[in-house]
Amino acid sequence: MKTFLLIFLWIASITLVSTTAFGQDKEKEDKYDKLLNNLFSADGPGGTALIAKNGQIVYQKAFGKANLELDVNMQPYHVFRIGSITKVFTACAILKLMEEGKLSLQDTITKYIEDYPTYWHHITIEHLLTHTSGISGFSKPFQDKEFRQRDVTPKEMIDSIKNEPMDFTPGEKFYYSNSAYLILGYIIEKVSCKTYEAYVEENLFQPLGMKNSYFEKANEIIINRASGYQKGLGGYENDNFFSTSTIYSEGALLSTVEDLSTWYFAVADGKVISKESLEKAITPFILNNGKAIEYGYGWSLGNIQGTPWFGHNGSVEGFLSTSLFLPEEKVFVVVFTNCFCQAYTPYDVAYKIAGIEIDKPFEWIEISLKDTDLASFTGVYESDSEFEFGSDEQLMISFEEGKLYSMLKGRMKFQIFPYEKNKFFRKNGLTL
Repeated sequence: MKTFLLIFLWIASITLVSTTAFGQDKEKEDKYDKLLNNLFSADGPGGTALIAKNGQIVYQKAFGKANLELDVNMQPYHVFRIGSITKVFTACAILKLMEEGKLSLQDTITKYIEDYPTYWHHITIEHLLTHTSGISGFSKPFQDKEFRQRDVTPKEMIDSIKNEPMDFTPGEKFYYSNSAYLILGYIIEKVSCKTYEAYVEENLFQPLGMKNSYFEKANEIIINRASGYQKGLGGYENDNFFSTSTIYSEGALLSTVEDLSTWYFAVADGKVISKESLEKAITPFILNNGKAIEYGYGWSLGNIQGTPWFGHNGSVEGFLSTSLFLPEEKVFVVVFTNCFCQAYTPYDVAYKIAGIEIDKPFEWIEISLKDTDLASFTGVYESDSEFEFGSDEQLMISFEEGKLYSMLKGRMKFQIFPYEKNKFFRKNGLTL
């Protein structure tokens, strides 16, 4: 089996409806506008984007619609579900409690959760933080529509997964686990004697002045909340109803791009957890076999053209989001969208924006290769990374009528172009 290292950028098309200018370099601003106008459509669901440097906003704009039925234009201050970006708040809450001496990352989770399977005795809080616990990542209850529509307690959520078999021995591999972060939320409640919602509000949001960030409850009125959408056979649809109690400490927070900027700079400045704790949190975790993964304590890790970043993506009914912070340049980039749609995926658009902002843009010049050379790359490739999201990623490379195509298993096929003899990119993308 061949190996690969790939990053993907999805770009589609939007008209700008609301802007806030901050004296950004005009050439860069035009590039950001083009990327984001290509991502969203003027009369469809939209999004918000923000770039900050040294704690100061340099670009903040909104696109498309916040509500299709009422024809409401998106504004930079609209509130979004941030999905799994919630996990960075949960992780920092755990680290904050650790600094206060209320728990240890080496504690086994059965210290806080009684009557659980014996094999859970070997799972530590650190394993939960790093997605290396072996607890099933996407348990059956999360796939049950009826269950997801019920209001449940954190204990009921944990009870629903406790008898499922382990996927692997703790520390053996990385496997993204929402269940692990539900357990972390429960531990926060046990240790702090507060609900997760109250702990986050009182210890994270309020001290930083994050007045537009919330734990979502379905019946609560949230001023300036954007509506969420998905793509159906007949066009855009309202997102499916579910109880946010079922995503709890792994995905139930709401925020704005500006509040999230406040959060990232506060974390980087040591105002949430100590800089020593942050340094550990953004250090790749080492598996039992000595291999490093692209994840720390609640943070995804990577680099933009060699410049390191830490951050997190989010996906939840009706919404997608991505956020990343480049500590060397003190640059923060965030993009939200209120559509759970493939064409609106903001992840790699944010990476491309970050590359432009730090003067390391993702730009390549196509070169010419012989058909025989192109055809030599056909085959099935698998990642040599320990970073997995629930299935082994396989890439199929095919050669058809003089053109080379790539397709991740179960996804769309795209033509790729060489910029070096054995390196390729996808036009309007980041594929290497």
